[in-house]
This record gives sequence, C-alpha cells and structure tokens, in this order.
Amino acid sequence: MDGVAFTVFQGTKPESMGVKVLGILKNANGPKGDIILVRLSGEKAEYTGVVAGMSGSPVYLNGKLAGALAFRIGEFSKEPIAGVTPIAEMFEINALDRSPGSSTVNAEAAVHTPTRTSGPGTEGLASKDYANYLKPIEAPLVFSGFSQEAMQRFAPQFAKAGIVPVMGVGSVSESKQPEPLEPGSAISAILVRGDMDIAATCTVTYMDAQHLLACGHPLMQFGMVDLPMTKAEVLATLPSPLNAFKIVNATEPVGAFVQDRHTGILGEFGKQPEMIPVTLNIHGGAASKQFHYEVLNNANLSPLAMMATVFNALHGVNEYGEDTTYRMNGRISVNGYPDVTVQNMFAPSDGGQPAAVMAALSLGDRFSRIYDNPYTVPGIRGVQLDFDLVRERRWARLEGARTDLIEARPGDEITIETVLRPYRGEVILQQIPIHIPTSTSRGPLRILVSDGETLDRLRHGNPLLGRKMDLASTISLLNKQHVNNRVYVSLLEADPEAMVADKVMPTLPLSIMNVMDSMRGTQEMIVQGESSVNEAATGRLDYVVSGAQVLTITVK
Repeated sequence: MDGVAFTVFQGTKPESMGVKVLGILKNANGPKGDIILVRLSGEKAEYTGVVAGMSGSPVYLNGKLAGALAFRIGEFSKEPIAGVTPIAEMFEINALDRSPGSSTVNAEAAVHTPTRTSGPGTEGLASKDYANYLKPIEAPLVFSGFSQEAMQRFAPQFAKAGIVPVMGVGSVSESKQPEPLEPGSAISAILVRGDMDIAATCTVTYMDAQHLLACGHPLMQFGMVDLPMTKAEVLATLPSPLNAFKIVNATEPVGAFVQDRHTGILGEFGKQPEMIPVTLNIHGGAASKQFHYEVLNNANLSPLAMMATVFNALHGVNEYGEDTTYRMNGRISVNGYPDVTVQNMFAPSDGGQPAAVMAALSLGDRFSRIYDNPYTVPGIRGVQLDFDLVRERRWARLEGARTDLIEARPGDEITIETVLRPYRGEVILQQIPIHIPTSTSRGPLRILVSDGETLDRLRHGNPLLGRKMDLASTISLLNKQHVNNRVYVSLLEADPEAMVADKVMPTLPLSIMNVMDSMRGTQEMIVQGESSVNEAATGRLDYVVSGAQVLTITVK
C-alpha cells in the first residue's frame, strides 16, 4: 500500500512524506506488538533519513490514520526505512488513563498491561552479545544551560534511567506560538524549565478536543506522569548518517503529559502540571546570584534532576574553583509535613571529589529518601537553597582525643579535649564537657569522639540497607541528622538499644529485648549492641570535620 506521513522539517508547519508499505513485522514490539515496516520517500525524507524527533509522525493509508513512525532500522542506513506503531495500540493508552476528567478516545480499544522492550536511549546500554537493528527513534532529552562537566558527571545516571542527554540543540521558553497544533506538529515534554532546561521532543500522532497521542514509543515508560506539554518550533533538521536530529525550541505551554506508556505518550490539553519550584542562591562572590527553575515531580527522576541542576548551578559560575568550600542552608517543603532542613558544609575531599558534587549528592539523597516510602506519595511544594561560597579548602581531620580521667562516677562531668588538624593550617584544640547521667551502669563506658556522619551511621544505621519507613518518620530522621562542621562526643553504654522507625529505646533490659527479638526482621527496626546515654558537641566550626576516636573510662 502507498500512503503519506507528516512531520515538521523546519518551522511549525508539518510537511508530507511519501510512504510505501513493505510488510508487517509480527511480535516485533513485544508480545503481540506488531510493527508496519515502511519506506519513506520525498526529497527531504530521502536527504535526512529517519530523524530523531520524527517519532510520532502520523502515517495515513487510504486516507485513514494507520499509526505513528516510531522505529529506525539498522545503523548508517542508506534508505529511510522505518517502523510504524499501529494506532490501535496507541489508543490503548487512553483506556489506561485514570486522571480526573479523562475521556475515552476509542471505546472499543482493548486494555493491555504494557511490557517494556527498549526505550529511547537504552540502546547504548544493550549487551554486546547481541545486535539490535530495530530501535525506537530517539526523542533525545536536550539539556540547555548545562555545562559539559555536569553532563559528564551525571550522564551515566541518566543513561540508567533510559535517557541519553544531548547538549546544545534546542532550548525552552514560554514564547507564544500562534500556529495551532495538528497531527504532524512538533510537541515537547519538559522535565526541567527556568534558568536551566531539560526537554524531549517528538511528533503529534492524533488529537481530539481533550487529548493528543505522540511518539509511538515511550519516553521512559514511567506509566502515569505529570510533565508540562508545550508546542515546539523546529529550527532545522540536521542530516547525519550516524544520528540525524531536529534542532528544536520548546515554546508555548498547552497542557500536561499524563501517561508515558509502551506505545506512546498521552497529553491532556489545559491541565496544569505539578512541578517542584526551586530557588537557589549563591553568596560570596562579587555579587550574589540567584537561580529559579522547576523540576518534574517523579520518584525516579526528580532526585537525579535535582543533583544535576544543583551541581550545574554551583559549577557554572565564575567563582567556582577546585578548592571551593560551600556552606549549605535550606529546606524542602513537603505538603502536610514539617520542612526537611538542609544544612551542611562541603569541602573538597582527599579523594579529589569537588565540594559541589558532594553538595549535589547530599541533596539527591534527601530527595530519594523522601520519595522512597511505601505508604505516602509525597507532595513536594518547593525547595529553597542558599550556598555561601568560601574560596579555600575548609577541611580538618580529627587527629586525637583524650581525657585526664580513667574513672568517674554517675553524675560527674568530664572534659574531652580534641585535636583538629586543618588542611594547611595550625592545630586547633577544642574542649568539650559532657555529663555522665546518674542512671549510668557500673563498668566500662565507651566515649566516641567523631564527626557527624560517623555518628549518624552508628545511631541510625546505614540508609542504604533499605529501611522502609513512613514519610513522617523519614522526615523526622532526616531532621535529626548531625551536621559535619562540629565534633561530637557520645557516651556509649554496654546495654542494647532498639530503634523503631525514628524512635529510640535505649538501655533495654534483657527481658524486653527477648520480647522484641521477633521484630528484628522488620525493616523499621534496628538493634544496636550499645546505647547512647548522652551526647555533646562543639559549637559550629568553620571546617568540615572528618575522623573518629574511641576512649574508654570506668564508671564506679
């Protein structure tokens, strides 16, 4: 059969391409997922070949919508041969939509549970043990306002999510675009917008009054999503035997994408997406700098997007240097819960890790833990971050700790003297008084002198162990984390301690521990061999402190 397809090569007006059906590939797109194999014709299509950003281009046979261009065939192809996702399979996406106000595009469409084969960008992760000649036409995620350093550091994490970052071939604005959308128009999905942008562009396949279908394959196949949907203008289509693509500016918002499924993405006109507003201030340079942007609200990608944008903002200013230290203060606002405080200090480590990377990773960890709870979908209302920049390495190692006493009694106050060795600086002596509680048992008492991170690992367990807590407990635990610019002294008694969620039960008698022993297998409970009976700290130091020492005295 002969037909026609439409896509935008330049500007906003779709142009036609000839289509010649070559046959049907049965089960080529997963179980019962057939693909129509076609050859494109026409001066532009034969010159550019199958282009990244062309996915979703509607294909009409005998005047009827047959499907969407979605797959390219082979590498360095000499002919524009493509695979078409049948439109009936794309209509199934609307049957899966359960967002408020959704209507059915095709009442007769069957409902399937989509199964992922491969998404755009995942071909780079394919095993070298097999060849993959049928690949989704890329809807590359274009990163605007990002440095090459930021891309190099975070591209592997984006690749694991099925995304290949692309720099310098587009931008995002909210410029008005009076031309109406129609099948064949370029359409963009926005992940980050503002002073930094991340956007993916493909082509509209089908439209009705409330919805549109696009792409013909998944962006990331996250299922239900909430991404800004905008019109787009194609500045140019760049031919390349290796990787032809469209250079695109995303423009006027028109709604939100609500479904990201195996055979395409579904957008809803007029819907306002719920993004996470971020305000980031950098102080300490010639002038303070402020960045405003919004990040998508998604458990898989929001932590990664926050890390990449924070590092990019810190790295992309003239004040950045290898020995720069940052004091971070801020908050993450979660609807219905106390704010998550974000407070710490970051200096370059001995391993060569820049402070900006550690600041970004710290923030990403908090986001991941907020999202990673099995009970509540967190409504993150906004993020406020302030960074004070110091143009030197403010780092100190805990070199020693001592006390003059070897014995003490319950109720006594003892003094711990610590020795800090700053990076290229003079030794700092600190004295920390601490009270021995009157309830302390006789016998050996361990005194841990340490940085905040060591103390958190000891008291709260390793967050990477997969503890699953409700959101309130998670936020409470995050707000109890110790900052890393103080020296902490903890008194550790030999009686066991249990921690259930964020609640601590110290110095438990053996009889109680026997009753609670059956709870050891639960993810919320951690049992420590020692109990922390008291804690003291220095005031805030203008150094990132690292190290730990253990002293032992006898309580008489």
